[in-house]
Amino acid sequence: MEKFKTINSAAAPLAIINIDTDMIIPKDYLKTIKRTGLGKGLFAEMRFNEDGSKKSDFVLNNPAYQNAEVLVAGDNFGCGSSREHAPWALRDFGIKCIISTSFADIFYNNCFKNGILPIIVSQQQLDQLMEDAGRGSNATLTIDLESQTIKGPDGGEIKFDIDPDRKHRLLEGIDDIGESLQKIDAINRFEAKIQETRPWV
Repeated sequence: MEKFKTINSAAAPLAIINIDTDMIIPKDYLKTIKRTGLGKGLFAEMRFNEDGSKKSDFVLNNPAYQNAEVLVAGDNFGCGSSREHAPWALRDFGIKCIISTSFADIFYNNCFKNGILPIIVSQQQLDQLMEDAGRGSNATLTIDLESQTIKGPDGGEIKFDIDPDRKHRLLEGIDDIGESLQKIDAINRFEAKIQETRPWV
């Protein structure tokens, strides 16, 4: 997993509440267990017409947001089934940070495991960020995980909370496997002791 770095990016406004994981990545794209290549299916039913052409009124099809690394979304983002393909698709598309007033628990946890920073803000703060995001590519947000701040295009600043352990893992680019490998010496000592005292195990 890559280390999480400060983001300076346009933010795509998606002012829809209860965006579920089926909307994020439809079931037709769940046949793979690879984390790459799913970006093409992100919000597929909202992004594309039946003939495969892009819907001009969907935010991520707007040229101003096609390289956006931040998504500003409505309440209860990531609800529905617990498919990990949802954060895979978002990350593969290039989304590194999602800002909302709340997230479904499983989706929220899966974001951290896949290098995405989910930030919870108040409704008033979200309204301001949604307004900033609506200004397009010239109004960038700066997401600084180290200082736990969101800086708006006009200099405003929002502080956000995050669990210290999750913050550390994102900054260091450590996933579950990486965390285990950091403890490999202790694991080896434990296994050696077991082998010595209980060789039949």
